[in-house]
Formats: sequence, C-alpha cells, structure tokens
Amino acid sequence: MPVPEGFAVVTPYIFVDGGEDYVRFLEAAFGAREIGRSIAPDGRIANCQMRFETATIMISEASEDFPASSAAFYLYVDDADAAMDKALGAGADKIMDTADMPYGDLQGGIRDPAGNIWWISQRLSNGPYF
Repeated sequence: MPVPEGFAVVTPYIFVDGGEDYVRFLEAAFGAREIGRSIAPDGRIANCQMRFETATIMISEASEDFPASSAAFYLYVDDADAAMDKALGAGADKIMDTADMPYGDLQGGIRDPAGNIWWISQRLSNGPYF
C-alpha cells in the first residue's frame, strides 16, 4: 500500500480556528516544520502538513462544514522537561507536571491554544511499553 514519505497509515488531521497562528504555535512549541500547504478559495488554510521528525500531521482551518476539533497526541522528545518549557513559552497551558510513569516514560502534559492535549514524553526505558 503506497503511503507518502513521512506519513503513516493513520495520520492525525485536525481542524482549528486561527490556522496560521496554530501553525506558528507548532513551529515554536515543538519545532515542527511546514512541508506543504494548500489554500481554499476563501483564503483559509485548506490543508497544511506539519512534520515532527519522523511523523506528519495535517491541519485545516475550521469552517462551517468542518468545525474546529480537538484531539490528544503523544509526542516523544529527547528532553521532556525542556520540551514542556518550550511549549509553555509558546503559549500552551500546563495540565500535568513531568513525572516518571510506570511504563518507562518521563511525561508531562500541556493543552495547546486550539484545545488539543499533548502528552510530552521522554523514554527512560529500553523495555516494552508495559
């Protein structure tokens, strides 16, 4: 089955109000980079692909037919504390301090300006998840 490079068989696709601001948040908070964009005739973002190292998500500006949605994401990083600080500095709200989890991750949580939850995790174990 052909899947574009950087995408997965299941790729998150979220609809947000203020699409341009949300794209800038993802860049500032997580170092995501824009790899493609299409604009709707009314000027809103129809589709914007954002790359997070080995993963890609897609963003669309909400509309009457496709209202804003929220989701939760689990993001692996090299340094959970530093990533939390960066996300908070970019405008996120903390929902959970970083802490050691029983499944081998150091994890904290934020809510982004669009209402999405991001679990920011640093893998501390080489073992299985559970």
